[in-house]
Amino acid sequence: MADTLRVPVREPAAGAAPPRRVWTVVLAALGALLCSLDVVVVVTALPTLRAEFGASLSELEWTLNAYNLVFACLTLTGAALGDRFGRRRMFVVGLAVFTLASALAALAGGPGQLIAARVVQGAGAAVLLPLTLTLISEAFPAEKRGVAIGVWGGVTGLGVASGPVLGGAVTEGLSWQWIFWLNVLLGLAMLPLAAVKLRESYGPRPQLDAVGLLLAAVGLTGLAWAPVRAPEAGWGSAEVLGGLAVGIVFLTAFLGWERSRARYPMLPVTYFGRRGFSTANGTIFLMFMSLLGSIFMITQLFQLGLGNSPLEAGVRILVWTGMPLAVSPLAGALADRFGNRPFMLTGLVLQAVGLGLLARQIEPGVDYGSLVVPLILAGVGISLAFPTIANAVTSSVPPGGAGVAAGVNSALRALGGVFGVAVAAAVFSRYGGYGSAEDFVDGCGPALWVSAGAAAAGAAVAAFAPSRPANKASKQPS
Repeated sequence: MADTLRVPVREPAAGAAPPRRVWTVVLAALGALLCSLDVVVVVTALPTLRAEFGASLSELEWTLNAYNLVFACLTLTGAALGDRFGRRRMFVVGLAVFTLASALAALAGGPGQLIAARVVQGAGAAVLLPLTLTLISEAFPAEKRGVAIGVWGGVTGLGVASGPVLGGAVTEGLSWQWIFWLNVLLGLAMLPLAAVKLRESYGPRPQLDAVGLLLAAVGLTGLAWAPVRAPEAGWGSAEVLGGLAVGIVFLTAFLGWERSRARYPMLPVTYFGRRGFSTANGTIFLMFMSLLGSIFMITQLFQLGLGNSPLEAGVRILVWTGMPLAVSPLAGALADRFGNRPFMLTGLVLQAVGLGLLARQIEPGVDYGSLVVPLILAGVGISLAFPTIANAVTSSVPPGGAGVAAGVNSALRALGGVFGVAVAAAVFSRYGGYGSAEDFVDGCGPALWVSAGAAAAGAAVAAFAPSRPANKASKQPS
């Protein structure tokens, strides 16, 4: 049966007609938009949820964390399922699960039901998101992949950054339920198109690595659980330290199993010996630690610190969130010619500088005009880095390894976001609070400095990325 499911891995250049490539980019970008948007889309709706449900602070936190936690823990599994059972098939399955879970979230009658729906959403996204990048990598040859990934990166980056904007606008103009009903409408429109327009492809491993999946899932759960619980339990608590220890032990065991025991490893450990693979994954972790930590603080800053409504805050943040849609496709196209490293490095530097300037400018009653330039700089930085990191990681492995590379990259991206929010919240609570606008501003500045530092660390990692263009990097020996 395995042999009938598995087909030989083809070079992406062969067999993908231009119209099919266009559909691949469109559907992959929309799938990534759905997953990325729901990372933070409920942020600006939290006050409404608290008022309607009488939800506790812990329940509000879990409305965000349940999605991120499950996504981080299962994304490697999603990539492996796509390699084994077919990437188009599992893309459709992941999209169907995500759409169903969105409907359940919209129908939730209390915080417990909403959190449960968000768990299922995270599981669907863990299958869906890594396959969006794999499908593009399969459809395009390496020398033409940058433009396609640039479009994917622009839409995905816009989804991550504009979640609070859309959430605020929908919550004010319609109701919080429409945050999720919009997912349902888009998902139902995409499902038949994905089934017909996408080309099926498989990875090189004919069997699932069940032991590897279990070890990776437990290890990632431990690492993700620790920062999620740290704000309430404390970073020095037995629960948090135990979670970190479990994560490290199981991931170490996972790497050992993959290196020497697995018959069909879900993650060839030799990939980490490739400079492009290692630097791209290290950079995405630090970039999303910076990005989600700063989004978490900035969306609240405009409302709680500066007195804007959710919709007003969204409009003011557009100078930041609108950048990826305009800049990322151009960055992806230029990376085909000049390589990924210049754009990865420049992007993380601009993100660090923009967030640092923003942290420096923040004070009670600060004028919006003084925040525009820092927001633009940070937005351009995200736009340059996001597609070129994705291009770098898929170009650093053989064509059959694109699914694995995308899964690892998605997992580290999610983990980075979990740590980013947790660390930003911890720093914020150390220096400020929610007692008044002044208290919030006092804590927000230091938290943004930490986010800027994470971006600077990401720039340092990106500086070690290979200098050769992506199409050449993909041909480097193992």
